[in-house]
Amino acid sequence: MYAIIENGGKQYKIKEGERIRLEKIDVPEGNEIKIKEVLALSDGTNTIIGNPYVEGAYVSGKVITHGRHKKVIVFKYKRRKDYKKKIGHRQHFTEFLVERIYREA
Repeated sequence: MYAIIENGGKQYKIKEGERIRLEKIDVPEGNEIKIKEVLALSDGTNTIIGNPYVEGAYVSGKVITHGRHKKVIVFKYKRRKDYKKKIGHRQHFTEFLVERIYREA
């Protein structure tokens, strides 16, 4: 069984027991959370696609840790104009353990 969820403008395909890095969620480490933005569900034979979300479906799990991704370097320049700009960015993330995918019938 798998689900496709939405988080931070991106879509993630998740399965039960899987660890996934989502956009930062303001929940302390070790707490349980429910993600209700489920776009699609599949159990291998049946697939349910939401409009935009699947009614009565959610994913429950535990927040493992918070952190920051590796630095991404952005370098801008314009040739012959003596314009150079170097910027670094580290995106915050929340590591999430998927414990159960629910579908209320």
